[in-house]
Formats: sequence, C-alpha cells, structure tokens
Amino acid sequence: MEMRKSLVLKKLRAGERVTCFKINLADARSVEIAAIAGFDCLWVDQEHIGQDWSILASQIWAAKAHGKDVVVRVPRGSYSDYVKPLELDAAGIMVPHVMDVSEGAAVVRQVRFHPVGLRAIDGGNADGAYTALDFKQYLREANSERFVIFQIEDPEALEVIEEIAALDGFDMLFFGPGDFSQGIGAPGEWGHPKIQEARKRVAQVAAKYGKFAGTTGGVAQLHDLYAMGYQFVSIGADVVGLSQYCQKLLSDLPSAPSSPEGNSYYHPKDT
Repeated sequence: MEMRKSLVLKKLRAGERVTCFKINLADARSVEIAAIAGFDCLWVDQEHIGQDWSILASQIWAAKAHGKDVVVRVPRGSYSDYVKPLELDAAGIMVPHVMDVSEGAAVVRQVRFHPVGLRAIDGGNADGAYTALDFKQYLREANSERFVIFQIEDPEALEVIEEIAALDGFDMLFFGPGDFSQGIGAPGEWGHPKIQEARKRVAQVAAKYGKFAGTTGGVAQLHDLYAMGYQFVSIGADVVGLSQYCQKLLSDLPSAPSSPEGNSYYHPKDT
C-alpha cells in the first residue's frame, strides 16, 4: 500500500498547470460540484472561516472520491492547526502571511517529518491509512506527496523573499494581492505598479530556488500569469458564483406591475 498521490504535485512536477477553486461554503457538496466540474484542487479556508473539523473531513473525502486534491489555508500559530488537515488527508496546506525566514523555518519544522523537520507523529489517521501504511514509508511519503505553500502577501516579506525561498521543506510561494494591496496603502487597486512588480518578483524568485509559483487571478489574466511563470492559479470561488447567479436571476425578472390589476398572479378572491 502507498499513500495517496497528490494530483497537484504530479502535474506541477510534470511542468503542467493546475486549476484551483476556492470553497467558502461549509458543505462537502460544494467541493464535489467543483471536483466533478474538473478543477484539480479545491482550496478550503480555515484562516477566515473556521470550519468544524468534521466538515473539513467530509470536504476532503468529497474531493478524494473524484481524484482531486484539497489544500487547506490554515490559521496561523498552532502546530495542531497545521498538521490536522494533513492527518485528515488534505493534499497540502497554505500558510498565510509568512513574513521572514525564521517563520518559514518554524513551519517546516512543524509540518515535515524527519529528516526535514520534526512534525508530531501519529499515523493513525486518514493520511497514514489508519496505521495500515508502513511507519517509515508513511514518514517518507508524507514528506514527498504532501505540499506546503507559503503565502507572500506583505511588503516586508517581499524584501526577504530570496531568503525565504532558499529554505528546504516547502513547495510553493503564493502571491496574495489582496493583503499586499493594503500593505502598500492601495487596497483593491489591482493594477497598481507595485502589485504588478511584486507578482513578477514572486514568480521569478520561486523559479530561481526551485519552488512553484501560485497566485489568484481571473480567467482573463491567465495568459499573463502563465507567462510570468505561475503554474498554480486559483480562478474562482463558490460564493462568487452563487452570489452572481442569484443577482442575475433577480435582474432578469420582469418588471413589477404598477397595480394589482396588472399582476397576472393577483386574484380578487384572494383579498
């Protein structure tokens, strides 16, 4: 028996591009719908949402049922919050706001097994096939078949990005334009020159140090992002799709009648 292979890592290591879709809703069916549609990776968020662990487990099962990966953006601070998604068999974790090399090194120490780090060992969960995997094989494959992403979303981190990228034990630098735009005093100004420069810089440094590059972006931006060197792009979210669908339905409704007599659904006998 082997640990389940990561689709994301398989494609990235082959030089292919990965499509990702963000899940905000606390329902495994959202994950399954996106997986059936064909997205390679489903991004579940614990930094801003805080799903119950049982919900997270069901979302991971839904993705696995269709051969897709889940990456969990973890809340910062607790090593338990970092390793639990991996033990539930998420294919990867994303750590927000990595600010410097010491923070990055601490994450690697907590989420990678020996000889890379000193992650707390259990093996009795889904990622270790509930102890069915050979112990040493489990440690080895958890290091090689699960990915770790560092989010670069602060100007301070950009200043030391080469030192961060040189660390062993993580796989991807992920540029977050939203918080970066706040950090430069231009919230939401996506075309700001500093954001464009930072996006290019992250991709360049990732390639220089043998890391993958990821970011968010719309479909219209994909050509430019791919040209910069980004292989992993998150291009949508369930709440965006549902919100826009609801708004479109309402905007497509016929205009309301000016009086009850003009309404075909109005019947005097109902009064």
